[in-house]
Amino acid sequence: MSIKYFNKLKIPTAIFLLLFMISCKKYLDQKPITDVSSEIVFKDVASTYKAIAGVYSRLVGDQGYGIRISLYYPVDNDEMQGPTGAGDNDRRDIARYAATPGNAQLEKPFNQLFQGIEFANICIENIPEMDLYAKGSDQEKKQLARMYGEALTLRAQFYFEAIRNWGDLPAHFRSAAGLASENPFPPKANRDSLYNHILADLKTAEDLVPWRNEITSIGDKPDERITKGAIKGLRARIALFRGGYSLRGDGTMQRSSDYLAYYQVARDECNDIINSGQHSLNPDFKALWKNQVCAHAVTDPQGELMFQASAIGLSGAEDTKLGYYNGPRVNNLGNSSVNPLPSYFYLFDSTDLRRDVTITPYFSAADGVTKIGQAITNLTDGKYRRDWITNPSVSPNDAIQYFGLKWQILRYSDVLLMFAEAENEISGPTAAAYNAVNMVRRRGYGKPISSPDGIDLPSGLSKAEFFKAIVRERALELGGEGVRKYDLIRWNLLATALSQSKDNMTKMSTSTAMVNPSYMSGYPSYSLTASLPATMYFFTISTADNKNLWYNSFYNSAPANPSLTVTADYTLQSGDYGVTVKGQTIVITLPDAVANAGKIYWVRFTPNNPSATSSADWTFSMKVSASGGQKMDVTFSSVTYSGTVAKATPPVVNGPAKTLGFYSNGTGWLTATSVTWIGSAIATAGTTSPAGRYATNFTAGKSELLPIPQAARNANSNLGQNPGY
Repeated sequence: MSIKYFNKLKIPTAIFLLLFMISCKKYLDQKPITDVSSEIVFKDVASTYKAIAGVYSRLVGDQGYGIRISLYYPVDNDEMQGPTGAGDNDRRDIARYAATPGNAQLEKPFNQLFQGIEFANICIENIPEMDLYAKGSDQEKKQLARMYGEALTLRAQFYFEAIRNWGDLPAHFRSAAGLASENPFPPKANRDSLYNHILADLKTAEDLVPWRNEITSIGDKPDERITKGAIKGLRARIALFRGGYSLRGDGTMQRSSDYLAYYQVARDECNDIINSGQHSLNPDFKALWKNQVCAHAVTDPQGELMFQASAIGLSGAEDTKLGYYNGPRVNNLGNSSVNPLPSYFYLFDSTDLRRDVTITPYFSAADGVTKIGQAITNLTDGKYRRDWITNPSVSPNDAIQYFGLKWQILRYSDVLLMFAEAENEISGPTAAAYNAVNMVRRRGYGKPISSPDGIDLPSGLSKAEFFKAIVRERALELGGEGVRKYDLIRWNLLATALSQSKDNMTKMSTSTAMVNPSYMSGYPSYSLTASLPATMYFFTISTADNKNLWYNSFYNSAPANPSLTVTADYTLQSGDYGVTVKGQTIVITLPDAVANAGKIYWVRFTPNNPSATSSADWTFSMKVSASGGQKMDVTFSSVTYSGTVAKATPPVVNGPAKTLGFYSNGTGWLTATSVTWIGSAIATAGTTSPAGRYATNFTAGKSELLPIPQAARNANSNLGQNPGY
């Protein structure tokens, strides 16, 4: 932990020494700290706030939601998978479900979560003991009560993250000083009891922390701190996990017999948030991510961003690598290491605007603006993307790895979907459950959120059908947000989802139609075809960050070979679709761009030299020209396809075919460049193709949890290992 970081927060030296001395010890091998007085640390509102800031700090950095917990641990799932290639196999092994107890990417995140628990414990024990907590001014009492509630909530979040990754863990609900004198090496506690404890803590915190529109009345300013809605939303989420399936010590997936009681908790908490009027959906899904998250907005007008892990400092201690490790590259900088599955791309309806926010099939050129289309095997997630960053201090084409982007832990759309899920489980698909899902869907399609629309879920669904619709909708809405793998685990659907996703990618690789999954609502009918395009074309100088980058449809095999074939110079007519050109030196002339605004032409060059009767090299140079004075891509008037066909025995008569696209913008012609799309590369054996590397070592009854880091077990011999490790 960095002294510089605590100095940045201006935390008093006393608390820094206290926290630093605790955090630098081995987990579960901590000694009491008695040489620093808590009265020095918790003396007034200002110093207590700095202590709370220290607790918040454990959310981020390289070992927190800055990269490892947010981007390493939640993949592979049926939306996203982890990095390609070889080398640095620790992070790849996590994604491939091949992690071992010695994996270097496990120990520090594990420790940091328990550092967060410890920091919160110190605040939880000391804030209520402050004189000002009971005897201060009304404002001081409310501000300190809020901080006490924040500490309870942050401890719950740290524990929740640890439990969903590692299962049963020791109960650390007292500071290390107290625990060390009683039982320095505690064994695991059943996760159900841990969940029950933090659910009770959150119930307490709800009454201590104000709603978002009440914080100024107690003298606090609007910022990224937790408010009542976030606590209720987190309590709902944890209740669904408490009522869901999880991998137990005997290697079986189980849920408790009283699970409906926890669904009721989730339903009630979400209903409270909905009825409060404190939070709503941003009407523009893209604007939420581009103009709020990637623009470093402190707060959003609708309060949809309910719980954020803030990032500062441009370093691994307290910032995030969001937009560097994941997301599209700029100037070929960045890792682009979180990759949407080709099968997930086609789960989206063609008019669902969330697809082009969640998935980016492009990189950006050195200017940070011009887009370069990518193959379907090279898609990246898109909610955190460096070409959207609007922080003038960090250029998106800079080699810097830290952009200060905040990881979104909880959004209001998740609250609506959790409500619908819990309501359906308790009472079936009620009108309220339908309305909650349909509000999310309408926003996703750019429709008025509160008005019924044709994209609403069909009426009359059974409870099972509505659940499958929820499973699908959560994938479409929350893709890439670190939610999906854990959802699938609590539904006991992870093994099924991984298997069926791989089967569909294998089908895609052989141009065989995919089939609908059994565990969620299915694909759009037009995605289930053997005629998905083998090639996609993107506009060469486009700056579009959505489907407008692309020349042809993602859903139809295109371009079809133009039926018109020419063997001599030819000028395209307004009624032509395009031409197939056979020859060596043929010139094709485009018609007037002004008169053909919006027109698309395909020119398929098939170099052909019937006279190539000997084993000799022959060359070709075939050209498309614009009409007199008009330009292609703003700057030039023609494009040439040329090359040499090497000698061979028997002699080669035909050269390599190439298709070019041309689109009139009303003043000139824009050219299109091709990328391979649907084909064998999706399932090629090895570490680079999506299906070839996907969840390769998943084992049901083991892989639902990560192994306990060996270093933690070395520090505490009573800390048993998870099943299968």
